[in-house]
Amino acid sequence: MTEHPEQPPPSARPQRRLDARSLRGLAHPLRMQIFELLNLDGPATATRLAERLGENTGTVSWHLRHLAEHGFIEEETGRGTKRERWWRRVPVANRLDTADFRDDPASRGALALYLHELVQQYFNRVTSYLDEEWEDEWRNVGTVSDWSNLRLTPGQLQSLNDELFAVIARHTVGEGSEPEPGALPVVVQLQSFPRRTEGGAA
Repeated sequence: MTEHPEQPPPSARPQRRLDARSLRGLAHPLRMQIFELLNLDGPATATRLAERLGENTGTVSWHLRHLAEHGFIEEETGRGTKRERWWRRVPVANRLDTADFRDDPASRGALALYLHELVQQYFNRVTSYLDEEWEDEWRNVGTVSDWSNLRLTPGQLQSLNDELFAVIARHTVGEGSEPEPGALPVVVQLQSFPRRTEGGAA
């Protein structure tokens, strides 16, 4: 299984393949929440992040330094003060191939935690959208859908995912381009996976 938490257009930003060390550096519930906020909402200080997350500023600062040590975020130079630093995500798309950790027992715990927290983040985004008030023009174009009647081989599933990624890439504003007037940030979440039938057969 390959996870693309931040799937970019093919040429928009470089990719980094997560190794065991970087995975362990990110696989913590609070660090993943911090990284998500910096990814979705842009640069912030430890104080602002702590307020949003309901955490102690010192605790958030410690996790920010940890994320920076592992190359996920960096200080935004020329902004803030020595006592109040601004942090931003490093402009690299992180790619996780779970097969890389299949034979590494020491990383299984971090991998399981990371994947479960990632799915929880996806769930929280959907529930937030459903709980929020939106104008009809936006409410009527959002979707929460699933299709469960496909029968695919591994190669066909890979082809399906590649085609879907290509569609998203075509609708992604490139570096240096301006979005259309009235455009808002849009989250597209894609989960595609095989399901075992009753009795455990594939």
